[in-house]
Amino acid sequence: MKQLSSIGRIFYAISMIAVGVHQIIIKDFRPEILPPFPAWAHTHTVFPVLTGIILIVSGILIAGFNAEKICVFLGLLFLALIVTCQLPYILFINPVRPTHFEVWFGAGEELAYSGGAFVMAGLFAGKSSVMGRIFFSLLIIMFGCSHFVFPDFVSTMVPKWIGAPMFWTYFVGAALIASGIAIIFKIWIKWAAFLLAAMLLLFFLFFHLPDAINNPSDGHGNEIVRAIIALQFCGIALVIAVTNSNVEQSARHRT
Repeated sequence: MKQLSSIGRIFYAISMIAVGVHQIIIKDFRPEILPPFPAWAHTHTVFPVLTGIILIVSGILIAGFNAEKICVFLGLLFLALIVTCQLPYILFINPVRPTHFEVWFGAGEELAYSGGAFVMAGLFAGKSSVMGRIFFSLLIIMFGCSHFVFPDFVSTMVPKWIGAPMFWTYFVGAALIASGIAIIFKIWIKWAAFLLAAMLLLFFLFFHLPDAINNPSDGHGNEIVRAIIALQFCGIALVIAVTNSNVEQSARHRT
């Protein structure tokens, strides 16, 4: 179990480093970190570069040290950006209405980043983070719903050698929704999180990694970063499984 939690923590740390490096390369914020609002933050290179450096340093510390306070800081930072930037942009500035499902993905991913940071903080503290697992699971449910909202688009990502693209689109969508709900309400949470981690690892191996290999220069390496972010979500699910398993074992010992 300890090895799995270490793998999950390293996956999260590497993803923070990758996102930070990418922002320094493109000299701008990634959309899941900061939307087009406020515009001034995008016009001055120092802001995305400085944020990128913070993410890189945080990732290094999370990978190699007991970085509970760093994780809490990251979780609060991402949450603050959602409240002050993502939500105002979606609700009042974005020309696409907030009733359109796709406008919420940037905020949803940042919410998962925040949740992941709180989950890692809980790992260092030896406890399960309720807020962290809920934030993360909301994105997983959102991903699952997208399979039903945009089935024709999602089905194009199913490798041809698997076959039956529409079946797998709906099946995986239902599995994502079910796992997210199970983690939120602690329904067989250990196994739900382990199975989700396994599914996300398969996504990395069969979808994201081939895209990264075939299109390494797209968006100055965006496909590579997206692949690493898939590993981040896998790592968060692993740590949720381990921390909740530890909590269950401690409760049994006390009784």
